[in-house]
Amino acid sequence: MQVVISDPKTGKAYKVEGKDTEAHALFIGKRIDDVVDADIIGLGGYVLEITGGSDKEGMPMRKDVSGTARRQILITSPPGYRPTENGKRRRKSVRGNEISTEISQINVKIKEYGSKPLEGLFGASEEGGS
Repeated sequence: MQVVISDPKTGKAYKVEGKDTEAHALFIGKRIDDVVDADIIGLGGYVLEITGGSDKEGMPMRKDVSGTARRQILITSPPGYRPTENGKRRRKSVRGNEISTEISQINVKIKEYGSKPLEGLFGASEEGGS
């Protein structure tokens, strides 16, 4: 399970390969907008907010779809669909807002910072941000 940590101050993102037992203990059963403590993935003092994710086939999670199942819904806006014209709607498959074992990537952002900077913790594993 990958965890992509976004830093709102710098605009950079960091990718962490969470071991299955650690990631499951921290994230399974949580929902989008839940706040979690990041000690278990090696970020002492940091508090993270879950902002989304995607499953093994790339289906995005949506905040307004409850549960863990994949559903086909009629949507007009992201995530899951970016219309080319105003008012355009489409039926698309999306994942619910609860994290399960089917989720392969979790997107989080930093709510509270720890004592050590992220660049010191991750080193050269930075992803480019804009």
